Amino acid sequence: MWLLIALLTAEFLLMAGVSAYLIIQLIVSTPVSVASGIAVFVLTLVATVWLAYIVVGALRGRAWIRGAAIVWQVMQFAIGIGCFQGLTATPAVGWALIVPAVVVVLLLLSRPVVRATAHRG
Repeated sequence: MWLLIALLTAEFLLMAGVSAYLIIQLIVSTPVSVASGIAVFVLTLVATVWLAYIVVGALRGRAWIRGAAIVWQVMQFAIGIGCFQGLTATPAVGWALIVPAVVVVLLLLSRPVVRATAHRG
């Protein structure tokens, strides 16, 4: 369970860093589209808050975190696959997104984690 919490916390901290970077870039530089820049920042901030709730729920052993975390891992996996394609393909980033996503899903489905998160309340 602690490995799962560590990985989820790392994902949360990285998303918080991305949110901070995006707001700094929005303030410092002039985006092509201010509305798009704000929208991307807001979506990133929502994802960061979502991950924070998942981490807190995992620390409390809540059952709902399994579904919420799997949804996040599926999205992370999809973004990782996208990193292997296109003109700006960055396979290193793709692997950095895919490997933890797969590990977290496997941990979420493991018997010890299911037992530890069986509390519904």
